[in-house]
Amino acid sequence: MTQFSTLLYTAEQNVAHITLNRPERLNALGKLSLTEINAALDLAEADDSVKAIVISGAGKAFSSGFDLKEQMEARPEGEAVWREILARDFDTTMRFWDSPKPTIAAVHGACLAGAFEIALACDITVAAPDAIFGEPELKFGAGIVTMLLPWMTNPKQAKEIILTGLDRIDAQSARELGLVNRIVPEGEHVGEALRIAHTMSVIDPNLVRVTKAAINHSFEARGMKAALQHALDLDHAIESVGSPDKKAFMAVAREQGMREAIQWRDRRFAR
Repeated sequence: MTQFSTLLYTAEQNVAHITLNRPERLNALGKLSLTEINAALDLAEADDSVKAIVISGAGKAFSSGFDLKEQMEARPEGEAVWREILARDFDTTMRFWDSPKPTIAAVHGACLAGAFEIALACDITVAAPDAIFGEPELKFGAGIVTMLLPWMTNPKQAKEIILTGLDRIDAQSARELGLVNRIVPEGEHVGEALRIAHTMSVIDPNLVRVTKAAINHSFEARGMKAALQHALDLDHAIESVGSPDKKAFMAVAREQGMREAIQWRDRRFAR
């Protein structure tokens, strides 16, 4: 097993398994986490014995998304700094879409914001019954880094989820929206993802690679990559200036802690 600080990595029986491993932070995706995900993907893609890649989360959740606490403490400012942050977020997500090897997300618990985008970028998503999906970014005064959702479901559903900051989409609803391939009994999501990966690993890897690229091209030919880049540029404009809502949220977080900031956010939308 290759040693990482924020994840576990194994490559066995032709399948690489990346496990996000910050359970005390619900596997929040900080700078080091993203760097190590890229390093793990480098290992998997360079290993000819690996035919498919599974990503899952340790503890109670897949991942709560990009690490707001780290951002709060770092206080990033300026266009260049935000360009670097958002490019790292975006590029890591799209590694799963662009990987020449099939990628499978095994999701349980929270799968929100940037983590939701990683699950969307994977070729297949398997969910446990307790999986919860969503894009709460606008409620935090932030934008969407990787605007994949409109490409994965219909425009009205994507707009409702993003513009209202829905963050409690259960597994069955996600499946009905086309965001999840299958729901399996509690505790079986990783095993099912590995079974799918092993099935894929029997097929000629060149055939899988070329066919995945062909499927992806059917989206990219309609302008998906350009649209994602445009959305990223807009998010950069949002974050580099800072929305009033984001500034207010971060002020509460710094003064009273992240838990109270989230409660403050939720009180604003209570009805």
